Amino acid sequence: MSGIAIERASALKEKPASGSLGFGKYFSDHMFLLDYSTDKGWYDPRIVPFQNLSLSPAAMVFHYAQEVFEGLKAYRKADGSVQLFRPEANIKRMNDSCERLCIPKIDPELFLDALKTLVRTEISWVPGEPDTSLYLRPFVIATEPHVGVHASSSYIFAIIASPVGAYYAEGLNPVKIFVEAKDVRAVKGGTGQAKTGGNYAATLRAGLEAEQRGFSQVLWLDGINRKYIEEVGSMNVFFKFGDEIATPRLQGSILPGITRDSCLRILRDWGLNVTEREIDVAELANCTEAWGSGTAAVISPIGKIVYGETRYNINGGKIGELTQKLYDYLTGIQWGRIEDPYGWTCSVNS
Repeated sequence: MSGIAIERASALKEKPASGSLGFGKYFSDHMFLLDYSTDKGWYDPRIVPFQNLSLSPAAMVFHYAQEVFEGLKAYRKADGSVQLFRPEANIKRMNDSCERLCIPKIDPELFLDALKTLVRTEISWVPGEPDTSLYLRPFVIATEPHVGVHASSSYIFAIIASPVGAYYAEGLNPVKIFVEAKDVRAVKGGTGQAKTGGNYAATLRAGLEAEQRGFSQVLWLDGINRKYIEEVGSMNVFFKFGDEIATPRLQGSILPGITRDSCLRILRDWGLNVTEREIDVAELANCTEAWGSGTAAVISPIGKIVYGETRYNINGGKIGELTQKLYDYLTGIQWGRIEDPYGWTCSVNS
């Protein structure tokens, strides 16, 4: 283990009941911190009690949105041990996001050690009930106190942890989604392929409208032609047309999801006809199954899609056979219920 200093909290929090976890409401006793300056590079890796950060009002993150983040989970297996799922992929994606936002990259070995050390420190916070996990949120923010548009000279890298249940209140029941026709989430050449807060801020207005109308998420169209499907809110998206399973091609405006990549690998290994291509929203009339994929929800079946006055009812509003099979297989690997043939899981004790 590398030289990560650990300062234990003097008083520990009372843990929430597993049935009331929700998503992102509770936080564990400790957090990981790492600082950056141009003269020192990344320095002082440490685990400290969960606490507020002290920043200047002129910190550049507040004014120019120079920040990136990630999301992954720690899963408790039936034997009580704990494992991560594809952490190396999250580390690579975060460093790719750093590059796009002009943030210094973080050493992958230190990043992985930080994740494992934090989870080991908070091992009692990893819930063991079905469909629960410990969500990990690494993020970097620009801290230089300067009002002027340029890359910051100082940063904080932090990891916080939150015990979670289902991302959607519906659980694995199919959700209703609303196709956004006015706002645009991202365009090629922008930051759509990076996991940065500005992308999500751009979705809030449409998301609020969707929620007020009784929908769970927004389906985004491309910003140029306004007819090709891109992604669903916080998830990538898949559609089944006959014997084809299609997902939007990565073209610089869509987040390269790790769960998306896992789904593609599994579906292809099952011998299915899987394509990555432009998908015209009009094709939804021929869709027999649809689901979103992402770290938070893993697999979220879609039962209804509304586009203006057109309503597409998918598989009678019920979860599809393939969607259920994929969910069972992928979560089986994540929670250690079935063998991991891909080497995707990573013990926090190794």
